[in-house]
Amino acid sequence: MADIPTSLSWTRAAPEGAEGPGPWIEVAFGSEGFVYLRETGAPENVITTTLKKWEAFVLGVRAGEFDHFAELDGQGPITP
Repeated sequence: MADIPTSLSWTRAAPEGAEGPGPWIEVAFGSEGFVYLRETGAPENVITTTLKKWEAFVLGVRAGEFDHFAELDGQGPITP
């Protein structure tokens, strides 16, 4: 496994106005086309992927490909 750079600038993906420790997902973009993901509750566990794969994932999220994972108590997808 590659070493995680210590100089990463993490961005928290939390709803606007959210308070408290989360847990939230944080993302950082490193050099050489790598993207790093972690959860605030376990920041020592970092997932590394490529920028190309990250961009494909973001396109899928925007297209609604993962909405079925966001169902809450059988009430249908969560909407902003």
